[in-house]
Amino acid sequence: MNTTTHNLRVDGSRLWSTIMETAAFGATPAGGLNRLTLSAEDGRVRDWFRDACEAAGLEVGVDALGTQFALRKGRDTSRAPVACGSHLDTQPTGGRFDGILGTLAGLEVMRALNDAGIETEAPLLLVNWTNEEGSRFAPAMMASAAYAGEFTAEDILSRRDAAGISVAEALDAIGYRGDEPVGTRRIGRFVELHIEQGPILEAENTTIGVVEGGQGIAWFDGTITGFESHAGTTPMPRRRDALLGLAEIALGAEAIARAYWPSAVATVGEAVIGAPSRNVVPGQVRFTLDLRDPKSETLDAAEAALRERIAEIAARRNLAVELTRIWRKEPVPFDPAIVASVQGAAEALGLSHRRMVSGAGHDACNLAARVPTAMIFVPCRDGVSHNESESATQGDCTAGANVLLHTLLALANAPA
Repeated sequence: MNTTTHNLRVDGSRLWSTIMETAAFGATPAGGLNRLTLSAEDGRVRDWFRDACEAAGLEVGVDALGTQFALRKGRDTSRAPVACGSHLDTQPTGGRFDGILGTLAGLEVMRALNDAGIETEAPLLLVNWTNEEGSRFAPAMMASAAYAGEFTAEDILSRRDAAGISVAEALDAIGYRGDEPVGTRRIGRFVELHIEQGPILEAENTTIGVVEGGQGIAWFDGTITGFESHAGTTPMPRRRDALLGLAEIALGAEAIARAYWPSAVATVGEAVIGAPSRNVVPGQVRFTLDLRDPKSETLDAAEAALRERIAEIAARRNLAVELTRIWRKEPVPFDPAIVASVQGAAEALGLSHRRMVSGAGHDACNLAARVPTAMIFVPCRDGVSHNESESATQGDCTAGANVLLHTLLALANAPA
């Protein structure tokens, strides 16, 4: 930590006040947030964010997918900015910290630097990425994915929500379809602060998660076909019950994930009975399966074991099972130098910390394909997120913001 800035800290009370102030946009009676991307509530918090950034002396731009970029100039304008940020949209029953902490902590870093009169060598950039959550429009993390080149802007603009409204129409409705072409904004490095969304840090009484990467994800769609028959007259041994087949598959997926403990997880998140009836043995079930692990080889092995288990279940129960992998994202390693900078900042600040892998997807996981990237985690109560009860302490939020501050300073003031 530079001797001229080693005592520099963010204003934790101001950060907390900012988090609580923005919680008025889309507030729910249960104390959470319903701020779906590109909704009227999202438009209002974007306006607030733009005004706050401009009041801090930042230059705000917006790209064609509505992502907001707020630039703080540095001494060397030829250098690509060191960026931070996250998102401001939420789940329909979301909390006050998921994504929001990383965005508003970035704003607090800018304010703290202003208060101290510090100019960095490289510029700093604060980003509010559009539609990280994916609860209104698919895919999730769409703006950062487009920035990284996974999608074209035209593809994303054409995506529609359940009501048939396109991303383009929703952006126009709130006035946030910007002029800046997607992917042209310069970013030299990217650091994202986030609540952990899991229980590890709190359980270990650790303040900072030094995130080394994001785990791999494989998504599957499945269909189980048996035979519909009368619930009262079909003997148990003669049934071809698609729902019981799914029950075995779900338990099999759990057993396979447990076999690769503590890293792998598997989830059957959706299940729909075709033509359901109280007194009919289910003849068809459609389902989804989510499989995750930090290692590609474990994903491969778990998928192979799952397919073998499904084949055995299908043969024994006289069912036809189709399992199609519809998407796979390989594990994402973060930049070792930036990870080291995050750890160095935590150590210099005297904060307890541990290396870890992100179980959830984040904009940083997309950015890593194009820009050297890392993440900082802080605990959330009981590991709960995507829930109105989501909570984090002022002290942990402040600690994470201070690690962000000193990581950004180290990166921005490093030799070009």
